Amino acid sequence: MRHSLVVVLSLAILHIAVAKDLRSVSEPKIPAACTSLKGTGKEETAEIQKALSSCAKGKAVHLASGTFISGPLTIPTEVGLWVDSGAVLKASSNPKDYDKGGNSCGTLDSSGGACKPFITINGAKGSGIYGKGTIDGQGGVKMTGKGESWWELAHEAQVKNKRQNVPRLIQIVNSQDITLYLITLKNSPNFHVASKSTNGFTAWGVTINTPGTARNTDGIDPMSSQNVTIAHCSISTGDDNVAIKAGDAATRHVSITNSNIGTGHGMSIGSEVNGGVSDVTVTAMTLDGTTNGLRIKSDKSRGGLVTGVTYTNVCMRNVKNPIVLDTQYSSNNGNHIPVFKGITFNTIKVLTAGTFTFDGISDSNPVEATLNNVHIKKGSTWVTKHAKISGKYSEDASGSSC
Repeated sequence: MRHSLVVVLSLAILHIAVAKDLRSVSEPKIPAACTSLKGTGKEETAEIQKALSSCAKGKAVHLASGTFISGPLTIPTEVGLWVDSGAVLKASSNPKDYDKGGNSCGTLDSSGGACKPFITINGAKGSGIYGKGTIDGQGGVKMTGKGESWWELAHEAQVKNKRQNVPRLIQIVNSQDITLYLITLKNSPNFHVASKSTNGFTAWGVTINTPGTARNTDGIDPMSSQNVTIAHCSISTGDDNVAIKAGDAATRHVSITNSNIGTGHGMSIGSEVNGGVSDVTVTAMTLDGTTNGLRIKSDKSRGGLVTGVTYTNVCMRNVKNPIVLDTQYSSNNGNHIPVFKGITFNTIKVLTAGTFTFDGISDSNPVEATLNNVHIKKGSTWVTKHAKISGKYSEDASGSSC
């Protein structure tokens, strides 16, 4: 069956020209080592932090081999942390190491945010995390002095309608030209990577591998940032695999390419888009086994303008909701009305049946999307409400793998 709609491509073509990272981004290189350390399997926070703080600019602290256990670390300007293939850096499981002073880390309350991140890059330029080694957040390990893990605390928070106080794995704030290269991240207690108010962020060849049952463990979240590239990454986690957010300021000029998305909630924009999201391109992506595929979500409490978003050459399999444009993600009320327009889907293949949702606020404020060469599996469900959809799709997708 073939469904034809009016094809309107001028707006999409206009945005393709600018919907990307404005930097010229190529594969990063690992800096030379300023010092090399060997892990003892014991707590080594002071040794690692001393090495980072005294490392010459343009070089990296080399964790050469063995297991390192550490509390929170800070990476300075123009300094790298190089975790080599024979090394594992494990985050401490002691809430006291992350506590901001209120003795609330590792507990539930109504606000959250009482824990420091494991690795912080703040106000820095040209810093990064490199290497084929592993950073393990130990989210499933029992907290020191507690009867449950970070993840179990997060599930308890959900049941009790509270907020969990748990650390993020990597927090980048107010920085410029930050790089993650080849590193494997796993088992974060909360978000794996959050890049906020940053101009120039590259994640290249990063692997994130965390169970789908680990609550609130987003993979990579660019927040109120610009000039972002996520390339050649593999992300499986317990929440959004990628979540582009704009709660405080705009996020724009984002390129996501040649990446594989596994277990998780999908390639997402939102739900905080108050500051506006624009000029985003997603190309050459596969999604297999995610709850949602290509999703833009918000509501009246945190909505804003999302426009100039282009998805090209995307293949999906075993995805329950392959495309979701949802302006009513929750029932929260407010004056921040979501506006989704200039959203373009080019050469999309969906190999298994799913539900496609285009849900706008009203007929006067519909979601607006263009479909071009979209092939879905016969038997899929197509749900539209307050939507203006241009282009065409076909129910003729075939094959068993991307």
